[in-house]
Parts: sequence; C-alpha cells; structure tokens
Amino acid sequence: MIEFLNETPLEKPLIFDTHAHYDDERFDEIRDKLLSTLTKNSVGAVISCGCDKKSSIKALEMAEKYDNVYAAVGIHPCNIDSGTTIKEIEKLASNKKCVAIGEIGLDYYWVQDNKPQQKEIFIKQLELAKRLELPVLIHDRDAHADTLEILREYKPKGVVHSFSGSPEMAKELIDLGLYIGIGGVITFKNAKKLPDVVKMLPMDRMLLETDAPYLTPVPFRGKTNHSAMIYFSAEKIAEIKNATTEEILKQTFLNAENLFLK
Repeated sequence: MIEFLNETPLEKPLIFDTHAHYDDERFDEIRDKLLSTLTKNSVGAVISCGCDKKSSIKALEMAEKYDNVYAAVGIHPCNIDSGTTIKEIEKLASNKKCVAIGEIGLDYYWVQDNKPQQKEIFIKQLELAKRLELPVLIHDRDAHADTLEILREYKPKGVVHSFSGSPEMAKELIDLGLYIGIGGVITFKNAKKLPDVVKMLPMDRMLLETDAPYLTPVPFRGKTNHSAMIYFSAEKIAEIKNATTEEILKQTFLNAENLFLK
C-alpha cells in the first residue's frame, strides 16, 4: 500500500531523495501519479538508481519525463551476472539527466562466493566515474573492510548510501571527502549505531534518501516507501541533532545539489 502524504507540513519542496528505485514493480500502477505529484508532497528532487542495464535505462526514461527526477546508472554487486557491461553503463551515463554512477559497491550479505568479481566490477565503475567526473552511489553491506580499503585507494566523490557502519568508519569516509546517506533506518527502534553516527555527523556531509520502495520509516514501516516519507527520517535526525526538521531538510538539499547538480 502506498500512502500519499499531502499533509506533510512543509511550505516548500525541501526534500531531496538521493537514492530511490522507482523502476521497482511495486510502483507500476502508481508511478506516474506519484512522480507527477512530487512537489505537492514537498519533494524537490529525486535520484532513481539503476542496478543493471535494464533498470538504468528505466531510471533515465523517468528522468527524461520528469524535470525533478534524475538518474544514476550502474551495476549493483548483486547484479554482476546480469550481462551488463561497463561500456553499456558508460554509454548510458552520457545522458544529460544522469548525475551519478550507481548503485555500485560490495554486498557480502547475499553472496559470498564471488568477492573478487564484486571488487573488480566495483573498481571498474569507480574508474569510470572518475573518468566521467561523476559522483558515485556506494552500496556497502557486510563488506566494511573491503569497501574502506578500495575507497582509500580510489578516493571517489560520492556517498555511501544507507550507511550501516560505525561512527569511526563514518569519520574516515568523511575525511576521504565522501558523504553519508541516511534513510528510514534512523527511525527504527533496533537502529543501534546509526543514532551515534548521526550525532557526530557534520551537517554538511549528510544526505537523505529512501531506498524506495524499501526501508520505510516509522510510522509507515511495512508499507511501500517513497520520497515524501523522508520527512519522518528528517524529523528523527532533527531530534538527535537538536535542530528543526526544516533545517535538516534545507541543509541536506543543499548538500545534494552541491554533489550531484553542480
């Protein structure tokens, strides 16, 4: 079920969702209505991410259709057997609405027997991003040590999305020039390290995201996530950082603009 949040108490579209998957089949019957009403739901911009050639093309199609939707193209670590090539991603990245290479990275949660291949594809895409002067959207699940090792060497500009590491890891990533992506998990009662990460995180190094349709924040956990629901993540972050929700949204919007649109 998708909840429309026309009551979101914002006067302006202050939300920049830096990581969503609007190609997901859960949006098939509602996608156009949802994306065409983003600004009415306080959303100023969205990046829909690709995980292989097919989803990257869909992200670009949505970006071309809607002014405030942008695309990222890439090969997700769980999709390295999709047949998608780096050359295909490079070609897709030439589209003017492509603002990042992603979603790329390492995932040792779902698959552990192809770590060398995951690293190889990750590195090739980091090299591609540097060559094209694009930021990256980095997936890191149960792969903190290897992710850090690679990022130390290649030093890309970009964000580690849906961050799940420690405050110490976050500090090192910030020192490398990266941003930290925070989503609905910050509202979960079982979020252990993330509140400590948010507490120490400089305001100018934080980005907000949904990972829609996944990781829906409280009070809508269990339903389909979408960009307007970032409001509830921002509300929780504001509580942790002793700020207002609007201050969090304005600063993270500016951060996202600086990384992806300038």
